[in-house]
Amino acid sequence: MQSKYRIKGKVRVCVIGPDGNIKRYAPGPLRRFFGLPGRLMVSKRHNTVTRQGEGLIANLLLASPSQTKITASSGFIQLGTGWTGSSPKTNTRCNAPTGSMEALDTGYPVTTAAFGSTGDNILRYRASFEAGKLNASGINEACLLNGNTAGAVSLAYAQVSPAATVTSVDTLQIDWEITFTGS
Repeated sequence: MQSKYRIKGKVRVCVIGPDGNIKRYAPGPLRRFFGLPGRLMVSKRHNTVTRQGEGLIANLLLASPSQTKITASSGFIQLGTGWTGSSPKTNTRCNAPTGSMEALDTGYPVTTAAFGSTGDNILRYRASFEAGKLNASGINEACLLNGNTAGAVSLAYAQVSPAATVTSVDTLQIDWEITFTGS
């Protein structure tokens, strides 16, 4: 019998306005005609666990790992505007970084369920770029890293689509899930 193990993930990017509500895009012609509000500024995409990320996971299973584990004190998310789609597996950073890297929120990563329960194989990372930390348009890529130095390793890389626009009064929340599956 042969087992097949996979690592997959998804990224949810959400723009929150100063009123605490999820912002909306301007309504398109059809929505305007029916008097409907624009779509919520939420992007949900699959990500790519990078080549570096596969090595990082293998390294962390060693008795004495040599790489830094992604924790609330060492994990960072970088954003950029340079998605090309040509080499996501080999990306080690965002192609065109924008703003500063943001540390993971306190208490992350977490599993989505207690050990032994359905969902215990899913790790969730979260970073919140609070109001005033980011003012950028065309954000279309994100990278999950185990540090904020040149030596940091990229666990995963993702496209943000539709591209996000964040003003200085908005908060950008990123939820990144990595799922370990086997059959």
